[in-house]
Amino acid sequence: MPRLFRKLAILNKIETTYGTNSAPAAVNAIIGKNVSFTPIEAEEVSRDLMLPYLGNQGVILTGKHAKLEFDVEMAGAGAAGSVPKYASLLRACGFAETVAAEVSVTYSIIETGVESSTMFFEIDGVRHILLGARGNMAVNVAPKAIPHFRFSMTGLLGTITDQALTAVSMTGWTTPKDASSANTTLSLHGWSSIAESLSIDLGNTVTPRFLIGSESVIISDRKTTGQAVVEAVSLATIDWFARALARTKGALALAHGNVEGNIVEIAGPALEIGKISQGQTDNILNYTLPLSFCPVTGRDELTIVVK
Repeated sequence: MPRLFRKLAILNKIETTYGTNSAPAAVNAIIGKNVSFTPIEAEEVSRDLMLPYLGNQGVILTGKHAKLEFDVEMAGAGAAGSVPKYASLLRACGFAETVAAEVSVTYSIIETGVESSTMFFEIDGVRHILLGARGNMAVNVAPKAIPHFRFSMTGLLGTITDQALTAVSMTGWTTPKDASSANTTLSLHGWSSIAESLSIDLGNTVTPRFLIGSESVIISDRKTTGQAVVEAVSLATIDWFARALARTKGALALAHGNVEGNIVEIAGPALEIGKISQGQTDNILNYTLPLSFCPVTGRDELTIVVK
């Protein structure tokens, strides 16, 4: 029987000890979409043996790891102060989790003590295990669509075995809201924005590091950027050109959802505007604004709050 691509399960659980299988189960399931998987990423080292005949001598695969990318719908946890089902992914991307009981859960950037996770990627009868996984996160918000996170995870190569699919369900996952004027607000540099889209890239540099005595995946750098496409308004309303030329910093505040238990807020305190480009949609003028998320006191350029 052929194996089917759409029959798959993703399980993710934070590790207690780096690189040691944390044995994720059905309760740790991640419900994703737009999945891309690289089962073996490695360097091919040629043997180049000198023999009395010609021919390919083969290669040795070194620095073996795997990569898994997918989208997760951006939604709340079902109740204020509850941890969302995708929380382990944020933690493995360099966020610390702070729970305010019955109020909110805040995810803030850290650079030491970054957690790692074990990931099971199961696809119609075969289980791939990624150990010590860490990654990068991006956000995409556009009207008439479901806002989502995109996670790009890298892990050390574990075992690959035949394994029946873990029985997972949508239990605990909150139905998302579409991005719209009713559900979503965006403030950029103090302007209540009329926006066509917003994208944010946490900008982690994820480095597989293979040494004698140590193999790991680390986050070795971070430069958070983004892009907003906004309706062009008068300079008296907001002068993006002056702000870009003066390197003026301003805040971003995105709020998606308006019902307790299904609210996600994303904020940055100090954003610079880059080289502005002009375009149009439906013959309405717009500006594309490159965004640089700058820290104020360090590790505070981006926060995510789930309410």
